[in-house]
Amino acid sequence: MIPDAIDLAVFRELQDTAGADFVTELVDTFFEEAPAMLAELRNARAAADAERFRRAAHSLKSNSNTFGASTLGKLARTLELKGLDADPARDDAAIAAIDVAYRDAAEALKELTGG
Repeated sequence: MIPDAIDLAVFRELQDTAGADFVTELVDTFFEEAPAMLAELRNARAAADAERFRRAAHSLKSNSNTFGASTLGKLARTLELKGLDADPARDDAAIAAIDVAYRDAAEALKELTGG
């Protein structure tokens, strides 16, 4: 597992509270929805749509934090609070970092859920 991709204390607490089977279902749903959130973030950036950009970053942040994907959540939170940058290249670089953090978190979540 990639170190720091998932805060294990948060993930284990979620499993203890909701049950391991339900958490696996939540993770599967996250795997289905997160790519669309990432696409929405890129599309909103391309359209210079600040509200869509903020909403996509917010959704990604909230979903990530549910599982303890804190690096991914922090990166998405930064974009949510900052909004569109005057220089699209800076947003593109931030979105690329989010893509990497998502792949790391997804790999770790697959290991943790036996997927």
